[in-house]
Formats: sequence, structure tokens, C-alpha cells
Amino acid sequence: MKSQIIERALGGKFVLIAEIGVNYYDIAKKLNITPMEAAKLMVKKAKKVGIHAVKFQTYKAETLAAKNSPSYWDTSEEPTTSQYELFKKFDSFTYNEYKELYDYCNDLGIEFLSTAFDVESVDYLYDLMGVFKISSSDLNNLPFVEYQAKKGKPILLSVGASGEEEIAETIQVIRKHNNEPIVLLHCVLEYPTPYEHANLNRILTLKNKYPNVIIGYSDHTKPDEDADVIKTAYNLGALVIEKHFTLDKSLPGNDHYHAMDTEDASKIINGIDFTNSIRGSYDIKCLDTELTSRRNARRSLVAKCDIEKGVTINSKMLTFKRPGTGISPAEINKVVGKVSKETIREDSIIQFKMIEE
Repeated sequence: MKSQIIERALGGKFVLIAEIGVNYYDIAKKLNITPMEAAKLMVKKAKKVGIHAVKFQTYKAETLAAKNSPSYWDTSEEPTTSQYELFKKFDSFTYNEYKELYDYCNDLGIEFLSTAFDVESVDYLYDLMGVFKISSSDLNNLPFVEYQAKKGKPILLSVGASGEEEIAETIQVIRKHNNEPIVLLHCVLEYPTPYEHANLNRILTLKNKYPNVIIGYSDHTKPDEDADVIKTAYNLGALVIEKHFTLDKSLPGNDHYHAMDTEDASKIINGIDFTNSIRGSYDIKCLDTELTSRRNARRSLVAKCDIEKGVTINSKMLTFKRPGTGISPAEINKVVGKVSKETIREDSIIQFKMIEE
């Protein structure tokens, strides 16, 4: 199964992944519709604004967190202080629901994926995804990393809250069993991430340290007015961007308060399109669009005085003026010392036909 995420990134193209996660539960409650209807609505909205892939989260609270696991998010935004209690609210979907979402995404032409948080989820998501996503929280869960690597699919690996040795060890485990592309996603495991903590220069470090993998960014900052966080990440080398997605940023709890909505996504996509339009080519050469300006703004050798026919030309007889339609000043040595074949009037642009060879 091919992954649009990987194909675009390998081709050097920007990828935006809408991390729907489990936000559809709250959207369903707000709109008084079913979670499946809400999930499909979010997929449809994401596709409409040009997002390339949607990602969900697949888990069961019982296999993910002990009942006394403390919170690690902003409890002023999400007041639940137990991970288990929070996850329990959002774990009703199983294979049948994700298969329905996969089919819906396929019909719309947007890539489906979901982060698996247990072995059972990995197994039943295998046929629904072209790429596996491993959360930062499981980066050091090496047996689980190995299990997913053995499935033989490309892997998106978030590296939030990780040191260099941990990242290197995890990549080594993946590479022991899997030679498919890896996307390393810079990430800060802080919900939300203050702008001053985004630490985007780490993208450059990852790019330099791991030249044979794709670099991306999993963003937890609140959307800024001009999408500068994402545009900066992209300009530093992050091709794959993952950001939480909602239809209502004002909803309390979970991942709405630092998520992008459709307007934010449009700003990101339009901003990246504009960035690409101004990047242009890596070649150092005169552009076709510069030719007229080059010809008229550059200078030519011009007669500083009347130069009679048969006179040997010296540098005192010459000056440099626009336009550049004659002999370039760079070629003055091809003129000085030559004999004029005709009378050259003052202020005339000198051409090679006017002088002896």
C-alpha cells in the first residue's frame, strides 16, 4: 500500500497531516451527532482545505495507562488529572470503525492513518495504512517499536522529550528489521508548547545528523496569526508537518486548545505555497525574466569623443554608459589598441563592427 505522505516527502514536497486524534468525540457532542459522523465531517473538512492526510489515535485505556497515571497536560484547559480516566472517554472505536473511516478517506482521496498504542491495534491497522506512526511516548518502548518495524512499512517517529542516544537506539532497532523510509518528527512534549519552547533549530540538527531520513515536525504550539511557526519549521527542513486538528478551538479539554482549524490549515498551505513560489531554483544564472533589465541596465563602451576613421583607440577615448547593447566594459582590452573602421561619433555605443579585428 503506497503512502502519499512518503511519496510526497521523497519528492521534496510539503505534507500536512491533520491530527484528528480523538477530537471527533467532542465535535460529536457539540453537534449532537455520532462520533463516526463527526469523524467523517472532520475528514471532509480537512480534505476540502487541501490537507494531505488525517491521523487518528487507536488505543484502549486499559492497555495504555495505569489507573493512577497522572496528567501531563495543561489542566486549566483539560481538567482531568488521570490519564486513564481521560483515555477512557475516547476509546470506543475498534477495527470496524477504523475500516469505515479508511474507506471514507479512500473515497475522498485523503490518506488515513492512526497511531497504534497496542499490539492488537498494530495488527488490525496494518491493512488500513501505508505507514505506521510511533508516538514520542513510545520511542523508548523498544519491543513495541520492533513489533511495528517488523511489519515492513515506512515509519513516522516523533522524537519529543528524547535525547540523542535514545533516538539513535530507536532508529537502530527499526533499521534492524526495516529498510523502508523513516520520517523523524521534531516534537516538544508540552501541551500546549509555548512559542519560545518550540526549539525549531533542532530540525537542522536532525537533518544534519540523519541525512538519510525524512525530517518533519509534530507541532503542539497554538496556531499563530500568520502560521510563522510552521513556515519556519518548513524553511528549516521539515517536509512533513503534523498538527492537531479541530473544528472548534474554543472547545474545552483534550487537544482542541492547541489545534489548528480549517482557517489555520488554509493559512499554512497558502503560506507554504507562497514560500515555494519565492524559493525558485538553486541554479546561479541570469533568469529569462531578467534579460531585458540586464540588457538595458548594464553598460556598454561608449565613445567619449569623436573618434575619426583610422584612429588607434585608447582608453581616454572611452567611457561606460547604459544600455548594455554594445561591447561590455569587461571586454575593453579587445577595443583599446584597435583601429576604427569608421568615424565613431561622441556618445555612440561601440560595436565590434566599428573596429578592425
